[in-house]
Amino acid sequence: MSVLKNAADVLRCFGNDCPDLTVSDVVKRLGMPKANASRLLKAMREARMLETIGDTHRHRPGRLMLDLAAAYRRSSILIGRASEVVAGVSSSFGHTGYISVRDGQEVTAVADFQGTNTLRVVSNIGRRLPAHLSATGRSLLARLSEDEVLELYAGHRAMADLPAQLAKVRRQGYAYSSQEATPGVDAIAIAVADVLTDEAVSLCIVYPHALVDAEGRDQMIAALGTGAARIAEDLGDRAFVAPGFDRKDTLE
Repeated sequence: MSVLKNAADVLRCFGNDCPDLTVSDVVKRLGMPKANASRLLKAMREARMLETIGDTHRHRPGRLMLDLAAAYRRSSILIGRASEVVAGVSSSFGHTGYISVRDGQEVTAVADFQGTNTLRVVSNIGRRLPAHLSATGRSLLARLSEDEVLELYAGHRAMADLPAQLAKVRRQGYAYSSQEATPGVDAIAIAVADVLTDEAVSLCIVYPHALVDAEGRDQMIAALGTGAARIAEDLGDRAFVAPGFDRKDTLE
């Protein structure tokens, strides 16, 4: 079991800020003895979980991981339905869209749809963010009960503000962030779930702060909310709250 955990820890290192790893990187990031790190990466290469880049000592995720990622997306009706909605909204407004999932205190995008505007937010697929510090994360956390949030963030300094933030998300039906995860970038996010599989995803649109006014933002929230409401009805998500528009509440 420890080998599997160590392999998972290595895979979690990958992201936009870490596209490849060397043995030395693993030693530094995970505090693992060099000999152990070398053996682990070798075993992961042999299992096709990793592959080397050309003739270098740098490693990137292997073909097996790509196959698994594709299989994961195909196996989820919810991700498929959410992707249709976000792709449509992204195409209509020209801004980049994401489908994200939560893992504990983090969220990560599992699908993205590039915007068509000349000035647009680039893809952050695979980038992990603290859930409480992003619109996607707060939209998903708001689906938890207060007791579940308290257990998840027990002793965390986020609990000073998080309950009030999540209460607002539950009231509004969507989460909004302005230049929070990335300077100059705003985001709107709406979460929906499949009760049969107990999956929940966040449908998100990100856009340059300077290009979209409050009216434009509300139009995107309405479009995203309409699509999410259809998914909620079809998949039996009774906890879904359709977005409402109280601009004062949004901007507080």
